[in-house]
Amino acid sequence: MSGQNFVDYVKICCRSGKGGAGSVHMLRDRTTAKGGPDGGDGGRGGHIIARGSRNKWTLLHLKYQRHIIASHGGGGSGNRKHGADGEDVIIEVPLGTIIKDADTEEVLHEITDHDQEIIITKGGRGGRGNDHFKSPTNQSPQYAQPGEDGLEEWKILELKLLADVGLVGFPNAGKSTLLSIVSAAKPEIANYPFTTLRPNLGMVSYRDDRSFVMADIPGIIEGAAEGKGLGLRFLRHIERNPVLLFLVPADANDIVGEYRTLLGELEKYNPDLLEKQRILTISKSDLLDDELEAEMRAELKKAAPDLEPLFFSSVAQKGLTQLKDLIWKAIDDANPDTGLSQGPFAPLPPPINR
Repeated sequence: MSGQNFVDYVKICCRSGKGGAGSVHMLRDRTTAKGGPDGGDGGRGGHIIARGSRNKWTLLHLKYQRHIIASHGGGGSGNRKHGADGEDVIIEVPLGTIIKDADTEEVLHEITDHDQEIIITKGGRGGRGNDHFKSPTNQSPQYAQPGEDGLEEWKILELKLLADVGLVGFPNAGKSTLLSIVSAAKPEIANYPFTTLRPNLGMVSYRDDRSFVMADIPGIIEGAAEGKGLGLRFLRHIERNPVLLFLVPADANDIVGEYRTLLGELEKYNPDLLEKQRILTISKSDLLDDELEAEMRAELKKAAPDLEPLFFSSVAQKGLTQLKDLIWKAIDDANPDTGLSQGPFAPLPPPINR
């Protein structure tokens, strides 16, 4: 999917249908000249419904459809006949979509499952016919309820990517190159910062026909949590990734400082992100000799004693097998209830010496 076709934010106007009016009708047939009330109820107005779809990866189809309008309910009629309900409008959205109120930005709904349906704007209720209003003192009511008006609401739809592992790093850290090497994704790659302006997803093949999903998130800059650079537009994608893969390039001026800055920006945005499984890697390690790599490893061990940094190079195909093993184990640890003998996860096989 080209970057121009990836849309993760839309604002739409949802207008539900008005309910149909109840009927004012008296029973009349060949055997009854003056029967009692038998007016039927009106049908409800159409809902606006969001449905999760695993076949959708973007909100592009809603970008140019700013107004979603459902039809009105039909009026009731004699013989207690119910009016037809208005036709619902179903909009399919990718898994990981959240729905907010456009005025308050309150999160109203979250769609994470295939075929999950949520009514985001309810249709108006149909009015009751005069049959409901008869009583011993009013046996021939000449009135019925009108239908309830539909709603017109502005909603914000935001997509937070559902991936097993998210790549976190400064611009030009080698995230897109890694994704292009280990998966079939073709992100834009160039030797300048901010090549990636939109997230990219790639399916990474692992051992025994297993796989996991990797997300290339646009590069973080200092102050991203306050909205600088691409700011909040990309940080929200990291929230859905159970494993965060930190990339610090070997040619960085201050490797430890970059790692700490990345952690600081995530903590400012959402402290819960620091509870996720983390992997610290040094990309472009083909630029290093053994002595320099050992010095960097010792320095990083002091800064992050709980993490063992992995040195790899996408271009030189160095350390990629070990990287996949680390990612798979981290996914396993992040999903203890998944059951590794079932589903997409399986026990980690013994390492291959290469």
